Order: sequence, then structure tokens, then C-alpha cells
Amino acid sequence: MGASMTMLKGTNVPVAAQAVRVELGWHTTPGTPDVDASALLLLGSGKVRSDADFVFYNQPSHASGAVRHEGKRTAGGAATDSLAVDLARVEPAVERIVLAASADGGTFGRVTGLYVRITDVASGSELARFDSADATVETAFILGELYRRHGAWKFRAVGQGYGSGLEGLATDFGISVDEPQRPQAAPQPPAPERPQAPERPQAPERPNPATRVDSVPPPVAQPVRLTKVTLTKEAPSVSLAKQGGTSGSMRVNLNWEVRKQFKGWGSKLGRAVANHADLDLDLCALYELTDGRKGVVQALGNAFGALRQAPYIHLDGDDRTGAVASGENLTINLDQKSRIRRILIFVTIYEGARSFADLHATVTLQPQHGAAIDFSLDECTVPSTVCALALISNDGGDLTVQREARYLVPQRGVSPQRTIDQAYGWGMNWTPGRK
Repeated sequence: MGASMTMLKGTNVPVAAQAVRVELGWHTTPGTPDVDASALLLLGSGKVRSDADFVFYNQPSHASGAVRHEGKRTAGGAATDSLAVDLARVEPAVERIVLAASADGGTFGRVTGLYVRITDVASGSELARFDSADATVETAFILGELYRRHGAWKFRAVGQGYGSGLEGLATDFGISVDEPQRPQAAPQPPAPERPQAPERPQAPERPNPATRVDSVPPPVAQPVRLTKVTLTKEAPSVSLAKQGGTSGSMRVNLNWEVRKQFKGWGSKLGRAVANHADLDLDLCALYELTDGRKGVVQALGNAFGALRQAPYIHLDGDDRTGAVASGENLTINLDQKSRIRRILIFVTIYEGARSFADLHATVTLQPQHGAAIDFSLDECTVPSTVCALALISNDGGDLTVQREARYLVPQRGVSPQRTIDQAYGWGMNWTPGRK
């Protein structure tokens, strides 16, 4: 499909690509609910094999590697949430991938400009687009689906709404959802350590026609949690175990956008805020291991850390804009949590601004298993160049996440890193570093 085209509900187009990106987009006008993208991998029966076939914000990767939730970005009054689908890796038993949207905190009647589009990862070209314009009281939508037909993939525009939210939609396809009001106490205490899920089940390349693929009993899985955890001043901490985040990895993401546009300012701050390509924020982590070793993970000095050996923290890269889909990310290896005493996640302004004033930043901690934890930073009212974001502490084998959101003002001649060290009593020796 060369030129971009908007599809009508019920129509389909061929998808001639090995890997595609599914982009959900909408306008972020005041009062608009947050929107989340998700995908369900279905058998010929129209149901999932197990809860593992549901990819969304709390379960961001499918075991096969075929579908991955990439996350959100906002810019200029618009927002997107994206999924990556590697069609070549979709298991033979999976016949359809349903692409859904859910509204958090309102109905789709309050969401304008909602669309889904499919692009070819290799070329970036748009393969299909469907604009949804007739929503009213729905809180979840199937916008479209990728499906197999005669050995090739196609995309169909669906536009089917649900008034029962993501829970109702997911339940329809065989997902068991953990009810948010269910108490965490007995009779079902959280398991201290969930056994690792096996590597993806290897579906046979040519299943025997006499055997129903979907008759195989699904692997036992915990019900999925649809709840999100938002830390506030009133409720600043959460146990990872209670959210199911006991194993695998946890991604820490920092995303930011400029709150105001300044005109006519000659200062460096004015220029940086007007064009935040000049603005460079660095996500960093101080760590202390149970064997007493201490250190820092940061882009300065190329101290990017490591995931499979000490310090079990890895900084993914250095984003100079905050506007890319990923923002700044670091990953913590939760399988090694018994070796971690404490981690302090913090952010510094490397260049481009004199303080965090007028920047709106959001921190998201996404365990591989369990609910996402997020919080926004308060308005910065002091000339701060370093902000403590979150303190992760080992509490008897469980990790507790504490929202800090604490702006610090370095004294003249004192580095942001040394300032944060002094505030939290880390006790390290610092030498000047460069990127």
C-alpha cells in the first residue's frame, strides 16, 4: 500500500512485512482519559491458550518474542502507545492477534483523534490505518486485528466497543483477571517466589490435523492484574511482591516534556526549554549490595552497569531529548534481589537548563511480572539540578519502592552526584567524570 489510507470498519488489507509496529494514537486535550494499547494472541477457537497470551502494560512481552509492548510517548498535544509485532515469530497455533485500546479514567467518548496504524518496521512505511470516530460510553475497543489467511498476514479494521473496560474485553477471550478488590491476605498469600515460566512452548510446525491444538490444557498461570499503582505523597511506597514483581527484570523509565514555552528569553534555560534538543537529563542509580559494595550507574564515565553480574543494574542508553518513545531507561535484575541492599534512582541535568522548573516528568517502574508503578514529579520551585526519584530497599527479601521526588540544590562547587550521596548517606568518593 503505497499512499496512506484510512480504512472503513470491516475492511482488510494485506500486510506484506516481516515485522510491524502497531501505533495507537489520540489527542491529549484536558480531561482526556489515559489510553492503553494491548494485544491478545488467539487460537482458531477465538480464545487464548492461557493468560500469557495477553500483552499489555503489566505484561509487556509475549514468551515467544512475537509481541512486545513498547510504551508511550507524548508530544505537541498528541500521545501514542505502541506494540511491536514480529510476524515471523508468531507461533503456528496463533491465528489472530487482536489489537485493543482501553481508557483509564473515563470513556472513549472523551477521547478525540483515536486511531490505530500499522507500519513496516524495516521501511517505516504505513501499511494500514483505521480512525475510530463514533465512540460514546465505551471504555475498551477492539480497533483491529492481524490474522492469517492462506499463509499470509492481513489487517482488519474492527471498531468494536466494550462498556466493561479492559477487564470485560480480556475476559471475553479467556483471560482470568485478578479482581482489584480481592484482599491480599489469606486464604491465598502471595507466593514467595514464582517459578520461572518455561521458555515459550514449542508448537509443532505442522500440527497433526487429528489433534486439536487448543485441546492441550493451558499452563497454570496467575490471573493477570489490570491495576496500575500510582505513588503519591499520601501513599508513597509499595511492596514489589504484593504487586507480583518478584522475578525477572524491572524497567525503570523516565519520560519528560516541557510544561511551558518561553519566548524572548536570552538565557540558556529559555533556549533549552524552547528547543529541548539542547536539554540533556541523565537517569542514574546509586547502589549498595548486601556484600557491602557500593557504586553508581550513569552515562558519565560510561558506568552503564551490568544485568547478569554486579551491580545487577544496567542503564540502557543516553536519551538526549526525552521525546523518543523510550525516554531514559535502566533495568534491574529482580532475580538477584537478595544481593541488593538498596538502590536510589535519581536524575541530573547534564546540560541545557539550570533547574527542573517547567519540566513535567513521569517515572514508571515496570516489573516483568506484576503491576506497573508510576508517579509524577512535583513542580520544582528551587534551582535544583538533581532530583532523587525513588528509593528501592531490600525488606526481608522483598523489595519496597518508595517515591522520593525530592529536588536537591547542590552547593557551589559540589557535583549533583556528591549532593545526592550526602543527602542519603551513601559515603562514596567522587572524582570528576565526562560523557
